[in-house]
Amino acid sequence: MSLPPFALPRPAQPPRSRAAGSLSRRALLGQAAFGFLASAAQAAPQVRTVGCAAADWPLWNSFYERFGTDDGRIIDFSVPQMHTTSEGQSYAMLFALVADQPERFERLWRWSVANLAGGNIASRLPAWQWGQLKDGSWGVIDNNPASDADLWFAYTLLEAARVWKKPAYEADARTLLARIVQDEVVDLPGLGKMLLPGPVGFSFPEQKLWRLNPSYLPLPLLRRFTQADPHGPWAQIAGNTVRLLGETALRAYVPDWVAWRQDDSGQGRFVVDPQAGDLGSYDAIRSYLWAGMLPGADPAAALLRRQIGAMAQATEQADAPPEKVQTRTAVAQGTGPVGFSAALLPLLQVEQRQAALALQQKRVEARLNEPGSKLPYYDLVLSLFGTGWIEKRYQFLPSGRLQLSWEKACPTANAR
Repeated sequence: MSLPPFALPRPAQPPRSRAAGSLSRRALLGQAAFGFLASAAQAAPQVRTVGCAAADWPLWNSFYERFGTDDGRIIDFSVPQMHTTSEGQSYAMLFALVADQPERFERLWRWSVANLAGGNIASRLPAWQWGQLKDGSWGVIDNNPASDADLWFAYTLLEAARVWKKPAYEADARTLLARIVQDEVVDLPGLGKMLLPGPVGFSFPEQKLWRLNPSYLPLPLLRRFTQADPHGPWAQIAGNTVRLLGETALRAYVPDWVAWRQDDSGQGRFVVDPQAGDLGSYDAIRSYLWAGMLPGADPAAALLRRQIGAMAQATEQADAPPEKVQTRTAVAQGTGPVGFSAALLPLLQVEQRQAALALQQKRVEARLNEPGSKLPYYDLVLSLFGTGWIEKRYQFLPSGRLQLSWEKACPTANAR
């Protein structure tokens, strides 16, 4: 079965009992028919002023009008279950933070806790998929957490606690980090600490094999966790992430999935993933995005960009990035969607590929400004990441902390 970008293949788990706070089926289908989930009045951000102009992000606001509910759920209509994923919720929390929307941020987090984590993040990590069940009711579809979303949840909570002076968010972040270490971090023989994509279905010690996803490992987040939890595994995971990218991007293209295999000596090496092969596409595009947003002062920045530089080169030589690449042979196929162009904007800028940057910016802006344009969900998510960074709405500092444009414009914001 072909899966959309956010529906990454994860082992199915028995669904939990239906969570509280869901929309009725009739109401949800009625909203879906109109292509948005809340009226403009419901979806509009609650603007607060503190003696200067509040942050305004039209692309994010229009995204929320299409895909967000007034109680804090992000829905992807590209799948029959009209599902919500933990990735989608965690990304939306980042965008709400960038837009200085604490009320929206709170609703997104509380919906996630209530519906994806059974109301208690101390006892379990958020389930990765929630939506319409086979019997027509609404609840958790796949109980297995997704570690990339768990990292983004923890990261946005740490940063929200810092900029909005909300200690409860930091407490939640630390609770999540402890559970991530307990449930999703593994000590790989011959490598050391590494993050699995989820607690179940990616570790096969009887086969001496562990599956990994490079795009689940944004280095800025790992830098932030190293600062917040210096006794944790984060620095080692960050170092192993750089090694993973260097040893698996053999032709300087990142694969979607890789594997670590232990050898007879008790050591190990990175190998082609036995399920996904060496394809680089809808997952891998995020690896280029994270690399592009890595600050130049980061000790791994220059090395990392050399290790995975082929995508920027290929985009410079064409009108658009390729959709698929066989990473062992560098054979490319198809034209990547506009979201791929948006995701590559940071990398093209830091690599000073000005002509390619201008061409891809033009492609993105043309689609975003096209009358009646309804870009798919994943394209818009990538566009929010890429254009938000290019517009300097947010940047990552070497410590992993966020530098937010509204913090500069509103010097009293941190007193809130």
